[in-house]
Amino acid sequence: MKKGYQFILIIASSILLILSFPDFNLEFLAWIALIPLLFAIEGAQPRKAFLLSYLCGFLFFLGTIYWLIHVTLPGMVAVVAYLALYFGFFGLIISRAPRLKSYTLLFFIPAAWTALELVRSHLLGGFGWNLLGYSQSFNLPVIQIADITGAYGVSFLVCLANAAIFLTIKDLKNKDATFKCLAIALVLIFISVGYGVYRVRNIFTGERVRIAVIQGNIPQAKKWDVNFREAILSKYESLTRQAANNKVDLVIWPETSVPGFLETDRDLLERMRELAKSIKSPIFAGAPAEDGDQYYNSALLISEDGQILGRYDKMHLVPFGEYVPFKKALSFVERFAPSPIGDFSKGKSPTVFKFFIERSAKGDKTSWKLLKKVKFSCLICFEDTFPGIARGFVKQGATFLVNITNDAWFHKTNAAYQHAQASVFRAVENRVNVVRAANTGLSCFIDQRGKITAEVKVGSDRLFVEGFEIHDIVLTNAKTLYTEYGDIFAYICVLFAAFGLVRARKISG
Repeated sequence: MKKGYQFILIIASSILLILSFPDFNLEFLAWIALIPLLFAIEGAQPRKAFLLSYLCGFLFFLGTIYWLIHVTLPGMVAVVAYLALYFGFFGLIISRAPRLKSYTLLFFIPAAWTALELVRSHLLGGFGWNLLGYSQSFNLPVIQIADITGAYGVSFLVCLANAAIFLTIKDLKNKDATFKCLAIALVLIFISVGYGVYRVRNIFTGERVRIAVIQGNIPQAKKWDVNFREAILSKYESLTRQAANNKVDLVIWPETSVPGFLETDRDLLERMRELAKSIKSPIFAGAPAEDGDQYYNSALLISEDGQILGRYDKMHLVPFGEYVPFKKALSFVERFAPSPIGDFSKGKSPTVFKFFIERSAKGDKTSWKLLKKVKFSCLICFEDTFPGIARGFVKQGATFLVNITNDAWFHKTNAAYQHAQASVFRAVENRVNVVRAANTGLSCFIDQRGKITAEVKVGSDRLFVEGFEIHDIVLTNAKTLYTEYGDIFAYICVLFAAFGLVRARKISG
């Protein structure tokens, strides 16, 4: 194939992938987005296949995580260049297996893609952002298989469709007409979607908890300025009191919404205690914490009588944001950062918060008050992009998850919507509600099917608006295969991709 056509195909794939994600949300394009890439690298030598695929990945990530430029331009370029390597390795792997039979390639191609997504989500701290399956986050019937396979199963399914269409067209070009690959893919997609339709129709029953999420919309430039401390606290207090007029069981503030060390600043702690007492509801808020010379990005639960019931310290920190990895060797990075890089320590253990809600009960013509225990856990910032963390909390007894975050760094871009896609999958994987409280948006409620059921918005605007939203969630104790066994499907894909490479080498040799 001529070089010019290859570049056109690469650009086509990258554009189709970009359009599949927010802000465009044309998720149906993901089902054909990889076909131009597969044709571009067809018959190419491994080195060329790597470079062509790398270019596709570079353009895709440039078009989807461009918002990192608001934090650092060099950092954005470095991240895009790094993430594109996974596309490059995909092209390299596929180019090593041209002689595999079509039936083997049908599963080898999506297995290789899924294996690389798994590696990307874990290597060097992991960056599981914009996985191929995430493009389907609002396509509810398709994503329900995540309670078995995790998000990687949806990526596999979408890539399988691309591979099937590619192989069918390829056979037609070679006058070897067969539709078996396409038929196999359609059967698997039909089974997956059929399961999804069944799960979407499920009605979840259980204890109802009324929750209020507060979105303060505090500009990043003012967030840690002591001159704005009183204004920030007053805004959150005012929104909280308004929400509490509707009698809520829990109020949630975003990440680092408390402008100070809540546990050690007595005036601040007393103010929060009085607020909780006055609204007669627990408050869950993000705040920095200090233990000696160590600092943590934390979340604390304050009971309705003003007691601190527990604290969670963020376990997965943002590299070059909350800490500098390999600090001795990379200390020079801080000189180029647009704002000071945090010096936070990692949390040591997961936390399951517990509080009680009061309910009326009747029996034998009498009535009484009954206290019911509610258990939940928190994912701070981008921890919701790590399915293992969410799964671990649910295994320890959390009946719903909270994601508190601050996406103000990225201005009014698609970053907040892309971030919320991860929370959608954590809800489906574990069949739990995920409640998101963000400083500037997207603050919302996601049910066990991955559906956004309520959100903070003013008119049609969801980002950079202040307000609150109140919603009842239904607690369930359903345990999924994914919760029990984790990413076993993705590891099977790793093994199958490795088997395919060994098989291809034997055929070539």
